[in-house]
Amino acid sequence: GIFLVRFEIHLLRAAVRALVGGLDALFAALGLREDSFAVGALSRAVAAELASYTPARNRRRMAPHRASVVFVDRTLDLAGAVGHHGDNLAEKILSVLPKLPGHKTDVMVNMVELTALQTPDETCSVIAPGCLAQPNDPAAKALWESFMNLKQKEAVMEARRHLVEAASRENLPIKMSMGRVTPEQLSSYIQLFKNNFKALENHCGLLQLVLATVQTLKHPQNSKWDNFLAFERLLLQTIGESEMPSVLKQLLPMIKSYNERTQDDYTCEDFLVLLVYMYSVVGEMKGGKELDEAEEEVKKALLKAICDDPEPSPLLQKITGSDSSLNLAPQKATDAVDGIFESLRDIARARMHMKQFNSIHNPGSNTHQASYKPLLKQVVEEICNSDRPDPVDIEHVSSGLSDLLKTGFSMFMKVIRPHPGDHPLLIIYMIGGVTVSEVKMVKDMVATRKPGTQVLVLSSALLTPLSAIELLFAAEHLQPDADI
Repeated sequence: GIFLVRFEIHLLRAAVRALVGGLDALFAALGLREDSFAVGALSRAVAAELASYTPARNRRRMAPHRASVVFVDRTLDLAGAVGHHGDNLAEKILSVLPKLPGHKTDVMVNMVELTALQTPDETCSVIAPGCLAQPNDPAAKALWESFMNLKQKEAVMEARRHLVEAASRENLPIKMSMGRVTPEQLSSYIQLFKNNFKALENHCGLLQLVLATVQTLKHPQNSKWDNFLAFERLLLQTIGESEMPSVLKQLLPMIKSYNERTQDDYTCEDFLVLLVYMYSVVGEMKGGKELDEAEEEVKKALLKAICDDPEPSPLLQKITGSDSSLNLAPQKATDAVDGIFESLRDIARARMHMKQFNSIHNPGSNTHQASYKPLLKQVVEEICNSDRPDPVDIEHVSSGLSDLLKTGFSMFMKVIRPHPGDHPLLIIYMIGGVTVSEVKMVKDMVATRKPGTQVLVLSSALLTPLSAIELLFAAEHLQPDADI
């Protein structure tokens, strides 16, 4: 046991050093001299490592440009990682389409529609898949920006506009229609390019992005998105009014085994998404017999659903360490579910040391509904606060003896401590992943509240609800990622 803990600490140190080395190289390329700040325990460790890293100290002596770097722990707000509150087409495309092999973020776009091949096979491997990264196509790059920065309805209208412009340029017989954009309408426009090889070649990147849109809008998981959103909103109301045990009991009838499930019902992974959302929003809660019993009932129902599934999804296989229900030993499944609930309790405790950012749940009032209050939004509000009080939970991490002396002297005399809003460049690094919606939120908030400040959001991953679940329950957290 002790050896294992030491080994994990060694791996964590190696991972932190690798991250700091990468960040130092980036800051050197940008010519930055940074003040480091941390929100959360792991962030503090990373910021301290960066502060004391010898090449970084040398760089800071010479670098011409000032910046604030704020590290934020993802575990402080996992509701943001698994929630469905963003009205964002890019987020939906990344969430529902299958991953491009060998890539962490990009997805596969089925290109069969543009060929003469007629196949009922959804996973047709004869035609190479399309993808989202289109660096050589200016129209496609502009459209992807729209997908990330506009509301879904506006983004889909942009897809139609780009397609109509491309068809007009190629003299294709397009009939422009106004009103609501449907996936069927976009498909009919795409069909015009089908037998025109020159037009296909000229607009291949754009066509891949529009096909990604069509396939996402038609995807069964997309129709579930609104169900998730409705359920999350209901949870926010219920959590304010009742204790966690009664909320867990309300989940029970919805956990259906494989044979009882319809396409609209939640799968086992969907329940893990909901559970992470619940435990993260509720935060530190009162333990005791009632909570233990409610958790046991949910565990039993979830265990039965997992064991009854004849073809578990790749994610469930990773979580249970088994490739089918026939190979799944009951003890193995029980251990996996117990481990999930231990992690859920840890998720609920993640903010217990926070004074200012200890809640992401706004309980509401007679006039306002209860709502989710993203931690990242609270952090950015604090950074942009024009009154500039000393932030309580955004901790400045000193980079040397002079800073430590300043901190000591501040007990006796007025010393102006560094503030994360001091510099024209603000870099926010989310340790553990960030979502497209969160990036957009930060960008919009800084533009509104602190115009003139440039903001960069960096992270280790672009998260979707299921990728967040995989990182939480199925990944060897401290093993280096060997994927290409």
